[in-house]
Amino acid sequence: MTDLYLHNTLSGQKEKFEPLDPECVTIYVCGPTVYDYVHIGNGRPAVVFDVLVRLLRAMYPKVTYVRNVTDIDDKINAAALANGEPIQALADRYTAAYEEDMQALGAAIPDVTPRATHHIDEIIEMIEELIDGGYAYSNDGHVLFNVPADPEYGSLSKRSLEDMLDGARIEVAPYKKDPKDFVLWKPSTDEQPGWPSPWGNGRPGWHIECSAMIRKHLGTTIDIHGGGSDLTFPHHENEAAQSRCANGSPDYVRYWLHNGMLTLGAEKMSKSLGNVLTIHELTNTYSGEELRYALLSGQYRQQLAWSEDLILQARASLNTLYQTLRDNPGNAGEKNYSELGIDSFAPAFVEAMCDDLNTPRALAAIHELAGQLRQASNADEAEDARCRLLAAGWMLGILQEDPEAYFTSGQHGALSADDVEAKIEERSSARKAGDYALADQIRDDLASAGIELEDTRDGTRWRRT
Repeated sequence: MTDLYLHNTLSGQKEKFEPLDPECVTIYVCGPTVYDYVHIGNGRPAVVFDVLVRLLRAMYPKVTYVRNVTDIDDKINAAALANGEPIQALADRYTAAYEEDMQALGAAIPDVTPRATHHIDEIIEMIEELIDGGYAYSNDGHVLFNVPADPEYGSLSKRSLEDMLDGARIEVAPYKKDPKDFVLWKPSTDEQPGWPSPWGNGRPGWHIECSAMIRKHLGTTIDIHGGGSDLTFPHHENEAAQSRCANGSPDYVRYWLHNGMLTLGAEKMSKSLGNVLTIHELTNTYSGEELRYALLSGQYRQQLAWSEDLILQARASLNTLYQTLRDNPGNAGEKNYSELGIDSFAPAFVEAMCDDLNTPRALAAIHELAGQLRQASNADEAEDARCRLLAAGWMLGILQEDPEAYFTSGQHGALSADDVEAKIEERSSARKAGDYALADQIRDDLASAGIELEDTRDGTRWRRT
């Protein structure tokens, strides 16, 4: 089996992936904080790690994939107050919206999708362990992790003391022993969500939530932890510190993976800058598959410049691939590609995927497979190429639609499929009657509506342009 190499943020190097238990690979990815529709940048880790999970499942007998939902946060509280609605109602609504967005992007549902509010007991238990171990302390209704108590702190983000203070935008508070100390538990007012605890009515800090959920669902040591590069510090640094100390083990995450940010012009896309494009809005204009292809067109660790041109390039590439499948029908679509082992995929495609998930090279390999299908000299050769093309498409989460439906669905056009078929029938009747002027007019009218006709020996077929 081909070896898989991944870039580990902790070491700063590309390393051969060797799971703790080859019979069951564990992976956790930080999910959304649900207070609004998520932007397309939030979709990048969901798509990237969905692809990684598909690759791992082709290589190992079992993969357990967990992606959390942060449904308790000050941003949620503020949004609910501004809207005049219950906090839980707002969190539930945007959790459902996020799940719809991920479905549109073709991201499979993880094995476990834990919510922070469902793990308060586990969070309190972990905080108590940190206090008992001398790594945390309570003061004025707060519980804080004492950063100087962990000699390994800073090993993930490799930041200096000044960088740590600046990067975390740390609040200088009288209840802190050290400015770098971060909150594990904080008191709640009557208007804020809260739970009873040994330190009074309160709610958890952000970082402790992931530590508690990982330990409950995956154990004290996991193979892969993923998320956006903006989470490396302070979130993942703090999470790693408290988990190491609470678990009594330096081995918390074996491979840290971080995807690069999406940019609009020279700026990172973020809600704080007000320059976001939400998935909810984008799917009114583009298909989820086009957005997914665009997200995969850049290597996951690098920044990706998001633009309309990028999406239109993705659309053109998908059109080419689907046209190849449309022109070369076969039986390969009946196979269950999720059950294939890694050796069943095209070697060039596997090589790209196993080189730190190099999806641009993998997409190039897919287009090479499409070329092989177009140039196949016999039925067996064509079927083999088609099968390998669809298998690679499954692993990237593209080419899952029936080619005919892809070109004729009404998602981006005003005319329904029935309307188009009626016009084609009218044009056919005109041609049979020798009224070529009317036939040409119908073709021109359809072209103006974004419908392209193609006359073949088997009749007229069409596609939306």
